[in-house]
Amino acid sequence: MDGAVLGIDLGRVGFLTEVPAEDVVRALDAVHRGRAAVEERMLLTMRASRVLEVPKDIDALMGYGRRPMLPPPQVDRDAEAGAEGWGVALDVTALNDVVVEKLARDRQVSLGVYVGGRLLASYSADAVIMATPTGSTAYSFAAGGPVVSPRLDAVIFTPVAPHMTFDRTVVVAPDEPIAVRVLPHSGQGAVTIDGHLRGVLDAGDWLGVYAAPRRLRVIRLGPHDFYGRLRTRLRLTDAPATAVYGESAPLFRPDGPVPRDLAHLHLALADRDAAGGG
Repeated sequence: MDGAVLGIDLGRVGFLTEVPAEDVVRALDAVHRGRAAVEERMLLTMRASRVLEVPKDIDALMGYGRRPMLPPPQVDRDAEAGAEGWGVALDVTALNDVVVEKLARDRQVSLGVYVGGRLLASYSADAVIMATPTGSTAYSFAAGGPVVSPRLDAVIFTPVAPHMTFDRTVVVAPDEPIAVRVLPHSGQGAVTIDGHLRGVLDAGDWLGVYAAPRRLRVIRLGPHDFYGRLRTRLRLTDAPATAVYGESAPLFRPDGPVPRDLAHLHLALADRDAAGGG
């Protein structure tokens, strides 16, 4: 069985953080005593036309000396290796996103983007993002993509500054792979996985991104209120025009038992229930 992850809040926006740093011992004790739940999140993995490599002069090209660089991903020897033409399976997973971005600052990267093997469009852009629902509140959100419930399985494709009329996000099913192929006369594309540079694509190379067969297991010490956290972490404010019409209650849920026709729905816990959970 895969291990589980306990998110520690170090003061950033992360939505997976569960406890402040000073409460780590208390949290681990709760896990040890069985007072924790495990939530699963979708991950991404990929195949490529070749093994990814990072050029030796990448620091000079991108000014990437801000933090230690991770090595290129290795080939996944346990995956189905060798169907001809299907590329190499990479032994890597992404929780937030896989990004193909321009390598030269003065030149966009040109990519053919395919969904399930069918051409969606050819993009000339600063980058294209393939994100999980967890990653929908990260780079994809900053690039204008939608917020997607982490309970959903989907791949969110968001172009960054595309030089074309169609600049919208496309949300695809988890069993529909998204492939990007660097066009023959394009510049190189840098591949980043969860914000870390892991390789470079040359003209003619391709990368296929799809839902990973394994999932991330996240430890929760109490009920997880994603939308409440969304409102708090992103500092959402109410429309000023609504002030004259009254305030919105923080929770909209009747006190009575949930009717049978609603019993299958995932509903926010009442305040009294949330206080006793965890």
